[in-house]
Amino acid sequence: MPGITIITTTILSLFGLGIAFVYMKKVMAVPLDLGLEEEQSKRLRFIHGAIEDGAMAFLKQEYKFLAIFMLCFAAIIAVLIDDHHTEGVREGVYTAIAFIFGGVISIASGYIGMRVATQGNARTTVSAQKDIASAFAVALNSGAVMGFALVGLATLGLVVVYVVMKAILPADLPNYVLMEIIAGFGLGGSTIALFARVGGGIFTKAADVGADLVGKVEKGIPEDDPRNPAVIADNVGDNVGDVAGMGADLFGSCAESTCAAMVISGIVFAGNPDALLYPILISAIGIPVSLLTKMLVSVKTEEDVAPALMKLLIYSSAMMAVVMYFVTIALIPGSFELNGEIYSSLGVYLCFLVGLVAGLAVGLLTGYYTSDAYAPVREVAKSCETGVATNIIYGLALGYKSTLLPYLAIAVSIFVSWELAGMYGVAIASLGMLGTLVIALSIDAYGPVADNAGGIAQMVGLDKEVRRRTDILDSAGNTTAAIGKGFAIGAAILTSLALFAAFITTASKLMAENGDTTPLTMSLLDPIVYVSVFIGAVLPFLFTAMTMKSVGKAAFDMIEEVRRQFKTIPGIMEGTGQPDYAECVAISTRAALREMIAPGILIMGTPLITGYLFGVEAVGGILVGSLVAGGVLAIASSNSGGAWDNAKKYIEAGNLGGKGSEVHKAAVVGDTVGDPLKDTSGPSLNILIKLSAILSLVFAPFFVQYGGVLLG
Repeated sequence: MPGITIITTTILSLFGLGIAFVYMKKVMAVPLDLGLEEEQSKRLRFIHGAIEDGAMAFLKQEYKFLAIFMLCFAAIIAVLIDDHHTEGVREGVYTAIAFIFGGVISIASGYIGMRVATQGNARTTVSAQKDIASAFAVALNSGAVMGFALVGLATLGLVVVYVVMKAILPADLPNYVLMEIIAGFGLGGSTIALFARVGGGIFTKAADVGADLVGKVEKGIPEDDPRNPAVIADNVGDNVGDVAGMGADLFGSCAESTCAAMVISGIVFAGNPDALLYPILISAIGIPVSLLTKMLVSVKTEEDVAPALMKLLIYSSAMMAVVMYFVTIALIPGSFELNGEIYSSLGVYLCFLVGLVAGLAVGLLTGYYTSDAYAPVREVAKSCETGVATNIIYGLALGYKSTLLPYLAIAVSIFVSWELAGMYGVAIASLGMLGTLVIALSIDAYGPVADNAGGIAQMVGLDKEVRRRTDILDSAGNTTAAIGKGFAIGAAILTSLALFAAFITTASKLMAENGDTTPLTMSLLDPIVYVSVFIGAVLPFLFTAMTMKSVGKAAFDMIEEVRRQFKTIPGIMEGTGQPDYAECVAISTRAALREMIAPGILIMGTPLITGYLFGVEAVGGILVGSLVAGGVLAIASSNSGGAWDNAKKYIEAGNLGGKGSEVHKAAVVGDTVGDPLKDTSGPSLNILIKLSAILSLVFAPFFVQYGGVLLG
């Protein structure tokens, strides 16, 4: 008989998918030609079609690559993981099945979000002709489809893989081994996130840099001007990077945090299925809470837009804090033992709460350092008065300085949760940080929809009032997008620590079963651990260098193509010639697929090679080093890029000389430097620290059984 947790999670997951379908129908119900003249309607349909076709063409090519990769890597999992806890059972085969299933669910989530975002952008544009409230509703509903669908699919997928594996595997298989197999689901989702995030980030920044440097700096034409050959690729990139990429990133965080908590709960709550599956229910509870939150928040005037987005985050956090108290007390035993320590259900709830508060704190701090409403960004904008060099210096300084308070918030959450419930508490804190994932995803996907809506308004030639309204939506979206990136980085850090705890727990258990009575310790007095921490610390910098250079290579190809078209196609600058938008989309696609391979090999190959050559302790050191250094670098990169972007927008709003001034030109160059940091390297570092950890957890049996060949 299924437990209450399985039944409740399944119902809530299906409910979430139903809500996503309803919002999708609401978006699609808005006519594409609403309020447009015939010529405007033709132009909008052409641009809308070009963006949609470009986005889908990129996904098609990317998914072909991913399908081949998933099958090959699933075979590696099946072959290398062969630890027999029960006679005749090969864990690797079942882990490989879970891996493929997790990858497929992640792909489906990204596809749904991308599809609706490309439909919602043009509909937001035409709705903006009526009023700001209508346009806001369409953009947020488009984002809500991604939020509800992704969380619904993630939680339903975890329930399905648990129920199926429980049914087909022997009844005497230890529960914690079953959880290790299910961790393959999280690895599948995280692997897709790697390529979606890195590939999407390279695509969008190649197009963005090419469009800005040639169009805005060299030719002096406005952003989103239809004369710019790279403008469609830029709009496509907003979707593939900030919708599909961000969705896959946070899908991975959700699946990985849940798997980490379940691996530990498989040991602690082996005889209590409701407590065992409590981690899955946390994300599922967020579905009805997010729906209620969305119904409570509305926009009537332009001044309501930015506060409404912040209210969504704050209200949903407050409601989750209340609801999860009763859920936790009901499902978690009043007291339980972990590693010889006694913990309580109240302690588990407080772990969830501290993670929730820390996530909100990290998001709000990110907003402070990246919004032009506050002093840090205005200081960066003022530095443009003395040229590009001082702008770069101030932007980098802001990024480095902005790491302190978020890291303190995360450190406090780690310490408190570890004291309250040990390693399990850290895993629950990471899920607490993801407790408002539906709303966070909705707001994140809202951003590129609003951004594209403004670009479409410009290209179609609608009234300036329409563009002004979409700019208001976009401006609010930029701030919340920066908050979303900070939230995603904070969640990645806690998720990685939870996965590290699960890895150490699993490896210790496996070593004991193999007759190794020596406790698994991670002492810095051990030279293998110390050296591997050093190596792990340098990996994020190497990864950042690789992704930034990849953007540079792709942008070079784009710049050359845009220059070529301006020179060889007659009448582009006069508006009588038609740019070749499709070729620019193709350049970004080829570059993204080509350049995402090397960073992927670096992330996935390092733990496998380290574990095989030097053993479990070395893998642990790599994870610690990359986690600590990668988190700092991710926050600094993301905040520097966000500050440069909003400093430019602050000047474009008429401050410090406004558009076209020398101050503005310096800001544009700074923004171009920050683009790969903000939208490629910074967010992709989330994947590095999470994927390394989940990969190590899944391959723990291989490291214990065959690792350390160079150490004898």
